Amino acid sequence: MSSVDKQLATMFENLPEKTGRPLAEWLKLIAGEGLEKHGQIVKFLKSDHGVTHGFANLIASEALKSDAPDDPVAEQYSGDKAALKPIHDALVDYAKGLGDDVEIAPKKTSVSLRRKKQFALITPATKARIDLGLALKGDEPGGRLETYNAMCSHRVRLESVDDFDGEVRGWMAEAYSRAG
Repeated sequence: MSSVDKQLATMFENLPEKTGRPLAEWLKLIAGEGLEKHGQIVKFLKSDHGVTHGFANLIASEALKSDAPDDPVAEQYSGDKAALKPIHDALVDYAKGLGDDVEIAPKKTSVSLRRKKQFALITPATKARIDLGLALKGDEPGGRLETYNAMCSHRVRLESVDDFDGEVRGWMAEAYSRAG
């Protein structure tokens, strides 16, 4: 356990004694006040209840914890976009096979594939399509390889696993090699 984790655990243990209430009571009180912003909660706890800044910050952070799943990929491919998950899985499996230095970094709306820097970005763009962003700066767009954005110079639109063919695999492998 890191020193930060130890400090946090100690704060949770000491919270009832130092603040006069257990965490569950603070959370109930905050919910009853309808406070939704971290700063509002901290101010409320400090001014109305005399809670020190450190504990007020801890309580506010706990009060604002989301019930969102810890798996952003599962969230990305839920509902209407569930049929796209096999395409995502094929892209990630292929990327992992490019080298043991590939880092898979899920974000809220996309998954970044990195080496020393990002070489690809998987984004479920619509319920029928994944956009595969590729870092191929300097390459001319053409055919399926389109101009994209600042993070990834090019994009390929994938609507099925079959769309992830040898041509697209080649582009991804090239982007990977340039990111090293």
